[in-house]
Amino acid sequence: MDQAKDHVTVVTGGSRGIGAAVAVRLAAAGHRIGIGYERDREAAERTAAAVREAGARCVAVQVDTSADERVEALFDTVGAELGPVTGLVNNAGITGPLGRFADTSPEVMRRVVDVNVTGALLCARRAVREMSTRYGGSGGAIVNISSGGATLGSPGDYVHYAASKAAVDAMTVGLSKELAAEGIRVNCVQPGMIVTDIHAAMGDPERPWRRADRIPMGRPGEPEEVAGAVAWLLSAEASYTTGAVLRVAGGM
Repeated sequence: MDQAKDHVTVVTGGSRGIGAAVAVRLAAAGHRIGIGYERDREAAERTAAAVREAGARCVAVQVDTSADERVEALFDTVGAELGPVTGLVNNAGITGPLGRFADTSPEVMRRVVDVNVTGALLCARRAVREMSTRYGGSGGAIVNISSGGATLGSPGDYVHYAASKAAVDAMTVGLSKELAAEGIRVNCVQPGMIVTDIHAAMGDPERPWRRADRIPMGRPGEPEEVAGAVAWLLSAEASYTTGAVLRVAGGM
């Protein structure tokens, strides 16, 4: 398990942004990578090509993480193509449009919770059944991608999204304690304002550069800076780290 060549890691939301950066970073460390993506096959294939250029085997699988049968198919495919899964990066997530809470539609709220909470739970559940010594696995690690909004609350932007990420933090702490004796470490990364295309999707592509003075370091972060934290939490160097919520947010 400590040899990178034995690592098979599923990265959900792996086609773009933080997920893509994580996939490439882990590939450079020797992980075989299963990319889960929802819609953008072209982006997923570009990331898969970058993973292969880094010297790692890779498979890209379309998945709606809120649907349990699709999650099962994702893990089945990765296992068949790359070998037993040893790691999960629970990165798939959506925000919906920016706006005040009272103006956010119930449909948007439900979809955000379905993907960010139910999807993360379903992926973690399958990963546990793959990796836990209780179920015949040889151990592994899960890294959940949360958000600084989980503690800041994101007023005026997306309170519903912040609430969903607070649930991810709670899941991290609970699973870390439940699975510690079964060979699985569970940790979490809370990115702050990161330069990805999620901001365009929510209606404000220039958002990372607005009010940069509210970030103590004075700038937004890059996906690769988040990927470094994820890679460390999945590595043998973090062998005694579980239940951690690591903030990567420039001091916010």
